[in-house]
Amino acid sequence: MMYYLYGSRPGKAMRLVATFGAEEQLLAYVHWATVSIDDDVRTFEKGSALASCHKYQHSSEPLTNDDPESVDHNPTPSML
Repeated sequence: MMYYLYGSRPGKAMRLVATFGAEEQLLAYVHWATVSIDDDVRTFEKGSALASCHKYQHSSEPLTNDDPESVDHNPTPSML
């Protein structure tokens, strides 16, 4: 099964930023990438898949027409 990680910013459409082979791995990556949370707006590590985003969402089903092959699969902090 594949898990899809999406990021968004105010006024911008949600976009696929990475895919993962396990939900636990996706959640661990989001936890690592999150620098701060202020009023439901997140700041993410520079260089992470979520760097330009303020919110994230994940799903086991695609939520957009973005090509999963165009984003990193199972990104890790060591990929920075």
